[in-house]
Amino acid sequence: MKRIESTKNPQVKQWKKLLTRKERDKTRLFLIEGFHLVEEALASGVSLVQLIIEESKAIPSEWNVGHIPITVVTEGVMREISDTETPQGIAAVCRQLSDESLDWSKAKLLLVDAVQDPGNVGTMIRTADAAGVDAVILGEGCVDVYNPKVIRATQGSLFHLPIIRGSLSKWMQTLKEKNIPIYGTSLENGDDYRKVHASGAFALLVGNEGSGVSKEWLEQTTKNLYIPIHGQAESLNVAVATGILLYHLRG
Repeated sequence: MKRIESTKNPQVKQWKKLLTRKERDKTRLFLIEGFHLVEEALASGVSLVQLIIEESKAIPSEWNVGHIPITVVTEGVMREISDTETPQGIAAVCRQLSDESLDWSKAKLLLVDAVQDPGNVGTMIRTADAAGVDAVILGEGCVDVYNPKVIRATQGSLFHLPIIRGSLSKWMQTLKEKNIPIYGTSLENGDDYRKVHASGAFALLVGNEGSGVSKEWLEQTTKNLYIPIHGQAESLNVAVATGILLYHLRG
């Protein structure tokens, strides 16, 4: 078991670099923090490259970590690599997840267009997981799924379903070829979501917090939906709207 006490240690500097998208993309690794997320990663079979534990903390006895290199660090080192104000004292370096094949006959997909707020993207992934969605597709302009704030907002759901970063154009073309309906979200020229009922496979397309779904994509959907606003709010938060529509469409 290795021990590191200095924040200037090269290994600590390398871990800290994983807080940047550039380094995550380069190494295909990412950092997670907290007992719940590490436990979820272990239970989901995610490849853990390194387990980092603060010297005052203990690894739960029920965790099967015998095959994972463990490094004990000081409180100062843990703070150095943490993205939170009050670190829980445990972190892990993980390999980025590979995309999985989908059963297109029953696929329920969430397509996300240029949503940039980490909390929103993480909440949508968590909601998609709860609603039994088969995969989440993050299109161009979306925040990195391995951003620490996104990971925390998923509450472990990141490990439960495929999160695919790709071209919405290609995905929408594939969905059309497989005759899977695509429901966009738009206040203009949309239908009240309560009048639409999906049967089996479907894709829900949601968009940027400020500008919504790109008009380019809205012109290619099967139908566009809106959620009525009964009060004085201008609009719903994109993650809240996603939850309402996903649960409605899956029936």
